[in-house]
Amino acid sequence: MKSIIVDDEQLSREIIRHMADQIPAIEIVGSFSNAMQAIKFLNKNEVELMFLDIHMPEFSGFDLIETIKSPPKIVMISSDRNFAVEAYEYDFIVDYIVKPIEFDRFKKMFERIKKRYAKKENVAKPSTNGEQTITDDKLYVNIDRRLVKIDIPSIDIVEAKGDYIKIKTDKKNFVVHCPLKRIEEKLPKDKFLKVHRSFVINIDKIVDIEDNSVLIKRDVIPVSKGNRNELRKRLNLL
Repeated sequence: MKSIIVDDEQLSREIIRHMADQIPAIEIVGSFSNAMQAIKFLNKNEVELMFLDIHMPEFSGFDLIETIKSPPKIVMISSDRNFAVEAYEYDFIVDYIVKPIEFDRFKKMFERIKKRYAKKENVAKPSTNGEQTITDDKLYVNIDRRLVKIDIPSIDIVEAKGDYIKIKTDKKNFVVHCPLKRIEEKLPKDKFLKVHRSFVINIDKIVDIEDNSVLIKRDVIPVSKGNRNELRKRLNLL
């Protein structure tokens, strides 16, 4: 896995390189003391993983992320715990390690990356209708600066409410600052369907259907005309 290190502290760069050298699958192809050096390298070279510090003079780690067009997988490394929630807003940030770094934590990070991406490559295969079926059954949402885990099969309905969404589950409801489209993309398409501009539903939770609505528990959900045929295709009709 071709990797680079971006950290303004020389000692930190040396520690990360030393730990990476003990994992044969990680190949350090560049080490940089500032973001601009890293950007120049990334413009000419492809890497799979970047170890990135947050606090750097003039150009922070987050500034770097916003600048590059196609970021690789990123492990944020910082002495500051306060940016962990913000970091996980980015799909390509795969881990957040707080300094001082311990080798056991470093190894755990790499095992997590291997497991996560092996699962995506081997399990999330195209279904017969050309859609991706995601089998990972966990979703993490940012609520009050905390990452809260939700079991995807427990989700009944996702409802758009302005800039927020309400996720209704078997046991609890969650209000999250997130567009409906973003969560729709993360839910398995063989189980969830957008039936209205404001609603995504879990098809398995449907109790009753009328021409222009479905019943999920006690909630009557409108079904727009354009989505009725797709809903019928998804159901096991006699």
